[in-house]
Formats: sequence, C-alpha cells, structure tokens
Amino acid sequence: MNFRNRPLARLGAAALLASGAFTALGAPAQAAGTETDLSIDAVGTRTTSKVEEKVAWAKIKNLGPNTPSELMVHIDLNALEFNKFTVWPANYADCQPDNYQHEMKGWYCPVPAEQLPGPGETLELPLLAFRLNKGTTTSVGEATFTIISKDDTNPANNTKVAKVELTAESGVDLGLVVPDVKTRIDWKKYDEVDGSEPALHPGDATTAFAYIVNQGDLIADGVDLKITLPKGVVFGADLKECGYTADRRTADCRGGLIQLKPGEDRLGVFPVKVAAGLKAPVSLAGGAAEVSSRGALPVGAKSLAPGAAQLPSFLREAAATDVPKGADLDDSDNSDDFAVIVAAKAADGGTGGGGGDDDGGLPVTGPQAGLIGSVGVAAAVAGGMLYLAARRRRVVLVTPGDEKPTA
Repeated sequence: MNFRNRPLARLGAAALLASGAFTALGAPAQAAGTETDLSIDAVGTRTTSKVEEKVAWAKIKNLGPNTPSELMVHIDLNALEFNKFTVWPANYADCQPDNYQHEMKGWYCPVPAEQLPGPGETLELPLLAFRLNKGTTTSVGEATFTIISKDDTNPANNTKVAKVELTAESGVDLGLVVPDVKTRIDWKKYDEVDGSEPALHPGDATTAFAYIVNQGDLIADGVDLKITLPKGVVFGADLKECGYTADRRTADCRGGLIQLKPGEDRLGVFPVKVAAGLKAPVSLAGGAAEVSSRGALPVGAKSLAPGAAQLPSFLREAAATDVPKGADLDDSDNSDDFAVIVAAKAADGGTGGGGGDDDGGLPVTGPQAGLIGSVGVAAAVAGGMLYLAARRRRVVLVTPGDEKPTA
C-alpha cells in the first residue's frame, strides 16, 4: 500500500461550522412534523497527563421519525477540579459559557441548522479536553451533557453523565469517528468535497470514511480496522489491505496502518455501493466500525511490525509491548456506529419506507424527506477534526489505485 499526503484544505474549509443563534429556553410548543426522539452519549473522556490535550465526543442520535427544528447541548462542568483539568468545546466559537463572571463551568452549544440530525443520523460534537496545571498528573470528575430541544419527545435519554479522568498512565489511545454516509462522493476525489454533493439514491456508488487518531503518548504499532456496512450496502472494490466476508458487508483491514505516532491521524477511504432495489427514502442502521492496536512502542523506537522493515512477522513481539484487547488507555472511543441515509429519486415521489433486504430501516420523513441534504463528510466530522487538521499531517489509509474492482 502506498501512503501519501493529501491536500485536505477544501475538506477543512467545508467543515467550518456556521454560527448558530440561541433558541430561547421558553420556546413555544413543538412545530408539526419535527417531533422526534433524541439521545446523547459521550466517549473519549479519559486521557493521560503526558499529553496536553485530547478531543472527546458527545454523540447525539436521532431515534425518531423527523428532523428537529432546533437543538442545543448544555455541558455542565461543575463536578471537575478546575485547577487541574477541564473540558471545552473544540468549536467553542459557536458556543457560549453560561456564566461570564466566573470559571467556564458550563457551555451552551447550539447546533447549526445544517447540522441537525435527520432520522437515523448521529451528530458528533467534538470537545477539547485538556489540563490546566502542568504539574497535575491525576484528576477524576464528571461532566454532564444535556440535550435541549422543544422537539424532543423522550426526556429519559436526554442526559449523559460522563466520567472525566486524567491519568498518569502511559499508553496508546486510539479514537475512531465514522460519519453517516449521506451523499454521493467519488471515492477517488474525496478531497474535493465542498458541501454541494448530491443526495444518495438506490443504486448509487459513494464513499464511506473512517477517521482514526492516536491521542496517547505511545506509538500504536500495528493498527487494525474492521468496518461493517448496513444491510443493503456493500463494498464496491477489493482493497489489498482488507479481507471481506462473502456478503461483502464487512472489511477486516489488518496491519494496513503500520504505525500511528502520538498525535498522528489517518483517514480511511472506502468505496461502497447502495443496492438498486431499496425502497427510499430510508435510513439504513447497523453500520459499525472498530479500531485496535497490536502493540505499543515508546516514541522514537523503530517498529518491527510486518512490512515496516521487511522482517519476519515473529519479530514484531520483540519490538513492541503487546497490547491485549481493551488495554487502550480509553477504549470508549475505539468504535463507532453509523447509518447510510438513502434519499428517494424524484420519480419515486419521495415516498417509501423499509428497504430491500433490510426490514430494520427507519423510514425518513419530515422536512428532509425526498431530498436529504448534506454539507459533506467534512461537516460530519467538523470541529475536532478541523482542529486536528490545522496542526497535523493527514495520511490516507486506503489510497485510490490500490483497489481491485469486484465482479
């Protein structure tokens, strides 16, 4: 496999979040056609004191039938030791502290209209976790994330209390984000995404992305990625780094990333195709991905992983400290779920539900039915990734030209 740098300036530009206006907490009752069930989770809130910062994620999933008309997230940080450790929104220019007079112990973050999650979609809000006192090595606290939306119909899943921990341990800390697949993107021209990509329809070929980052203080020596597509979607080409199941829905890519140094990231780029017989519009749930490291190395050490120096594979264990499954410093962000959002073609009249061989599809209704817009993959991974991109070199995991077309 050939690794090469890619100019992602256009991708970063498309990721800029539009500033959103606050919605009054005493807003009127729900508007017709926008009622839905929103849930929230938080991952990646444990980090080592040997790094200066880490991007964690609040994940807001739309479990209902409509797209909300508004959405805001409140982050309560009162249970943290502010002389040691705190959490700020990575795109905090779009957020407001809830008290200007004292420490920033809370944030209100409105979601721009173009980022509101449609049925079956997940919005991933990046958070920048970092320590204030350089002499601090350990700290444990909590952060409370709460959804605020007049359109939400189920308050039972609107709050997540996450443990926020600063540890003195060393280790690999892999993170993974796989955005929902919503638009038609040529996988060989993925870096030309500008937000004008057309909606995804039955029979279309497009691109699935997997963003991987190491936020620990040790080198991840030998990185494996496994990604499973929802029913009704298959991989469109064989990539030489990956093995595939018979139904072409799961790709197991082992050792395709030889190393990830601390602070280094990769972007996996996978050609996929939607079944032509799907009834649309529909949200195909069931996409899942997981990343893991085979070993850990101190910074500056030379890898002896297979392929790195053309040495026998049995020498890998001598070079790297073995990392058992689950030994990642924070494995809460090592996996990610995603959906494939398929819009109805104009001739279909914007109706339909279910889909092909996937009876578990969530019919898409409400304001986005028939034409599901997107600002592209860049916006789906905005904020934290934009922050990282400004400081780091990106390398493509799977490069165009390494593929083998399927029959």
